[in-house]
Amino acid sequence: MASHPANPLDPNELFRHVEDSTEFHLPRFMTGKESHGLVEIPQPLAPDEPVFIVNTGNALIDRTILPLDLKITKFMVIELITAILLCVFFVGLARVIRGGAVPRGRLWNFFEAMLVFFRDNVARPCIGHHDADRFVPYIWTIFFFVLGCNLFGLIPWMGSPTGSLAVTGALALITFLVVIASGMMKLGGWGFWKAQVPRMDLSLKLGGVNFEPVLKLTLLPMIFLIEIVGLLIKHGVLAVRLLANMMAGHVVLAVIVAFIAASASSSWWYAVAPASVLGAVGLSMLELFVAFLQAFIFAFLSALFIGMAVHPH
Repeated sequence: MASHPANPLDPNELFRHVEDSTEFHLPRFMTGKESHGLVEIPQPLAPDEPVFIVNTGNALIDRTILPLDLKITKFMVIELITAILLCVFFVGLARVIRGGAVPRGRLWNFFEAMLVFFRDNVARPCIGHHDADRFVPYIWTIFFFVLGCNLFGLIPWMGSPTGSLAVTGALALITFLVVIASGMMKLGGWGFWKAQVPRMDLSLKLGGVNFEPVLKLTLLPMIFLIEIVGLLIKHGVLAVRLLANMMAGHVVLAVIVAFIAASASSSWWYAVAPASVLGAVGLSMLELFVAFLQAFIFAFLSALFIGMAVHPH
């Protein structure tokens, strides 16, 4: 177990509260003083010893094969819990709707209202009425998964998986694959990639010489390359946008709370502690709004990119 740093405002200590790890950092009264609040996550997939392969021939050669670093981390646990909660809530709602029954109760009506909102105000305007409905389940799922991961960051001692580039990058990669697959299914393999180049009039004649073939040979590959790079950049920004917004808020919140511990031995503690608590509460309310906003933006941009793929012009 790592020892607790003397300075609560130490950057390593602050980022340990928001970054992924193989342990949960809980209050000491929950785990005991000896553990310093650190609870290790069991690692059943991690091998105890490296694997050795011995090749026989003219001489014995020992080669050490390093095992894969298959660790279960805090963010993986939170993502799994989020996915299970989504299945529990939405599988039940789907069964009610599929059976033809009218959803009853505030919870079911709340989810149904949000589903209608995403269909009518996100999917259909971005993708079109003809193609939108089949993408609503993906947009709906990605919104609530991102939202669930964001909200876990507001629970003390947990952390937000969307504050990790590995998580936001994986989500952006999934959206990228959905965009490519939907575009190729709609336009065909060749048609989708051909549609990346906008239609242009490249006819040019000077002195009776037709320069159209030269312009096509020069400009079209260049524009195609620019469009492909732009497609990759858009989905990269999709990952970085979510990462930056969630991590920045949690780091600022950790700094404000750390002021209490940093001023514990000072005569200013009685003034700093209430101010830090009020600031943390106010920032938590802002983070709650940002959690919903960033989940909506991620889902909206995903729908927009899908619409651009199935309707390139």
